[in-house]
Amino acid sequence: MNPEAKANIDLPANTHIVYSSKPDVLNNALLHGFLKHQNDPDIKRTHLFGGRYENIYLTSRQIPQLSDLLDEACDHASRLLDIDDLEAGCWFNYMPSGAVTSVHSHDDYDELMSAVYYVSVPQNSGNLIIHEDDKRHVISPQEGMFVFFAPDVVHEVSKNMSSDDRLSIAINFGRHRISDD
Repeated sequence: MNPEAKANIDLPANTHIVYSSKPDVLNNALLHGFLKHQNDPDIKRTHLFGGRYENIYLTSRQIPQLSDLLDEACDHASRLLDIDDLEAGCWFNYMPSGAVTSVHSHDDYDELMSAVYYVSVPQNSGNLIIHEDDKRHVISPQEGMFVFFAPDVVHEVSKNMSSDDRLSIAINFGRHRISDD
């Protein structure tokens, strides 16, 4: 997306769009890793709606490049929050044709910020809709795009109207915890 187009996106307060510095390399590895491991029987899955798990938890053990993505995401989140000791947790959201992601927020625990990163975004595969009071902000995602927002922001993803699958990664950020080990 060109800089002029970024300026025309109607973003709610404290919502930020940032682009990955290496989307081609990352997205190829993330997509192939996801496709390779998505059906592993020992993978944690949550939020079963309409026959589809909205959240699929893969780690850098299955996809080493996920560490690179999370490092980049933490760098961006650290700058946005002005906090240096962040760590990130993530899950994949795989949306086949016809799928939606229901209205929700990420403020279940002690998150400081949330984000979504777009790996594969076919045309007409759904928009991110952020609810702010009575207003709806519609963001058309692009591959390599991060959208950062507060964890209590209510949001959803509209229906994937394409015939292709869409893949994104949701990320929550919190302060680094020191292990008792």
